[in-house]
Amino acid sequence: MSIRADLEAREAEYLAPYAARSRDSQGRLRAESEDPIRPAFQRDRDRIVHSKAFRRLKHKTQVFFAPTGDHYRTRLTHTLEVSQIARTVAKVLRLNDELTEAIALGHDLGHTPFGHAGESVLNALMPGGFSHYEQSLRIVDVLEQERRGLNLTWEVRDGIAKHSKGKDGAPIGIRPSLRAATLEGQVARVADLVAYVNHDIDDAARAGVLNTADLPDEAVEVLGRSSSERIGTLVADVVERTLETRPDIELRMSDEVLAALLDLRTFLFDAVYENQVATAEFKKAEGILGGLWERVRQEPEAFLDLRTVREEGIDAASRDFLAGMTDRFAVGLYERLFIPKPWARTTRL
Repeated sequence: MSIRADLEAREAEYLAPYAARSRDSQGRLRAESEDPIRPAFQRDRDRIVHSKAFRRLKHKTQVFFAPTGDHYRTRLTHTLEVSQIARTVAKVLRLNDELTEAIALGHDLGHTPFGHAGESVLNALMPGGFSHYEQSLRIVDVLEQERRGLNLTWEVRDGIAKHSKGKDGAPIGIRPSLRAATLEGQVARVADLVAYVNHDIDDAARAGVLNTADLPDEAVEVLGRSSSERIGTLVADVVERTLETRPDIELRMSDEVLAALLDLRTFLFDAVYENQVATAEFKKAEGILGGLWERVRQEPEAFLDLRTVREEGIDAASRDFLAGMTDRFAVGLYERLFIPKPWARTTRL
């Protein structure tokens, strides 16, 4: 028996009957030989962590553009917080924590620079629209590894594709066609909302955008005053309510806790994401990305992947280029292309 087979046997022994098992995966887009040591989902997690798109997350906005403080979240630290919450839930429910972690680590690979403001800009610029979860799939399927992609398993790709909730979508209780096929994917979807609602409150308070005393009283009474209290309440509610019902089908939350979580999200959209400060910053992102969109299309051979231009058109190539940028790369390229440099004339002494 190989080391991988031994680890797969341990999964079969320990995991709950409703958990996903590596050896039962529905496979990859392209067939490949198994790793001698790592089960399939562990291998997927490692591929995501070693990808260029994952490393770029450290310089992509979560909420506040190019924060100068050391303690504001970036898209990378958000991803790590999602992963840790998801692993906690998965461990209690005896789910496959490596599958859960792979989905959590890969769920935001396709996010644009400048956070959701950047996504809104690209959505307006791109014919047919733009969504970061579709771009995340494109990254793992096509763009990474010199257009060979990461060739991830079906289960990880399914979880990435179905993690997004938007402004009004619920983390649970959605129709089967919209929820992840695995419970591990459903856990990542819930953990994403639990993470960003809580850490965005923390960052907004640090930035002086909101006062935590203004949080909705009913939601705070249910979930807790501090971030750690709220996360603890939410995690406990998910695992307890799920274990009380039928964990083989869908995650559960109590009506009271779910309503409080969604109330906090609504509050954040009004107080932080869509307030006057955020709107002003959105205009800046619109100017930078809109200007770059037009400029790089004038010289595709200098900026864009020409194979993508030939096979899928200049819109797809422009989308890939802009969506892959970090905040500082986008600002730096904009300055190089649009901001005149001071002219210095050399004179003889």
